[in-house]
Amino acid sequence: MEIKTDLHLGDCKDQLKKLPDNSIDLIVTSPPYADQRKGTYGGIHPDKYVEWFLPISAELLRVLKPSGTFILNIKEKVMEGERSTYVMELILEMRKQGWLWTEEFIWHKKNCYPGKWPNRFRDAWERLLQFNKDRKFSMYQEEVMVPMGDWAKSRLKNLSDTDKTRDTSKVGSGFGKNISNWIDRDKAYPTNVLHLATECSNKSHSAAFPAELPEWFIKLFSKQGDTVLDPFMGSGTTLSVASRMKRHSVGIEIMPEYYEKVKASLNPVELYLFEPVPNYESAKSKRRIAVR
Repeated sequence: MEIKTDLHLGDCKDQLKKLPDNSIDLIVTSPPYADQRKGTYGGIHPDKYVEWFLPISAELLRVLKPSGTFILNIKEKVMEGERSTYVMELILEMRKQGWLWTEEFIWHKKNCYPGKWPNRFRDAWERLLQFNKDRKFSMYQEEVMVPMGDWAKSRLKNLSDTDKTRDTSKVGSGFGKNISNWIDRDKAYPTNVLHLATECSNKSHSAAFPAELPEWFIKLFSKQGDTVLDPFMGSGTTLSVASRMKRHSVGIEIMPEYYEKVKASLNPVELYLFEPVPNYESAKSKRRIAVR
């Protein structure tokens, strides 16, 4: 299978307009947080964050397939001892655009070092918000199953009568459970909390996340041959993982230095570059390169 990686240099608000409607299976991205990385991305004030992001989310809604999923890694900023509300405001405004806020995953940074401020402790988590266009979307839950663990040795040892029948949800969710279904199984479905270390081998970006993070979502929401988009590709972690997992990928980056590093590091079968550079014909690379 030939795997194609498209790289776009420029502002994603502009570059996304070049992508066809309903062409992306999965979006995994981590945009700049409010007032963060001013030296590289200019910084966006919390009061302006929703206004800044909505044109981008509108384009993402257009390019995502009806069966696709959008995973947004985002976290609110603490200002003067109080958490900003722009994440909640963004969710509400994206729902008005037509997005469904389907799920919220928590990335627990299990190796986060301790710390405190006068009125709070150090955060050891980040949000990963799941948005969809339709309530019926592609999801491959068996791909992320985990070993049963020690809990099964005690929990499944002495089952009550209730454990042996489908127990209807007490909160009216429509979901139920039958504990006895898990007897003799070696794997179980995970929760929506991901326990991953913050450290990663990629040191070329100030906010690179571990490869295990996009890998988990790529397993869950895509299959081989699907297309994964990262409109804030940074050091290219998502694209690298997607290529390794035999997914096509599209990356957009506004900073030329990061774009060049990704271009030099990726080694897909086909690498397409969409940047304002006129001539690559003299390159000796084995990659096929198209320039717009």
